[in-house]
Amino acid sequence: MADIAELKKDLWSKMSDSPFVMIGLMDGGHSIPLTAQLDKDQVDTLFFFVGKDNRLAKGGPAMAQFVSRGHDYFACLAGAARVDNDFAMIDKLWSRYVEAWFPGGKDDPNLALLRFDIDSAELWETDMSVSGALKMLFGGKINGSEEGSHVVVGTTAES
Repeated sequence: MADIAELKKDLWSKMSDSPFVMIGLMDGGHSIPLTAQLDKDQVDTLFFFVGKDNRLAKGGPAMAQFVSRGHDYFACLAGAARVDNDFAMIDKLWSRYVEAWFPGGKDDPNLALLRFDIDSAELWETDMSVSGALKMLFGGKINGSEEGSHVVVGTTAES
């Protein structure tokens, strides 16, 4: 069983490797897939480049779900989304991948930087023991110490 600090560290490591999330406002609408832009200097914050006409641009309470590339780490993140068109942050996070979506560049009239501030998170890591994996493979019952790690946290900061 991993400790809380390790689970938080793993979240940011896994998101760096595969920054794709489903995110939606808690207004009853469906979530949409977006690529999270990560900034090491911003704790508990994800950024997304979206169009001003994107349904998330109106902001509000939101949730994001993340599944790691190896399907061994899962996160449900709750917080608030809002447009924050800080040009310094747009410049810092800009890449050729983003530019592919916004042909007008950083000055594209439809460009909006969506900021998602995380208020709480639920994290799961399937760090199943060898005995747990063997039991699962052969249909045995897995006990709690063999199934992995789970934690609910108020911050995803590593410290």
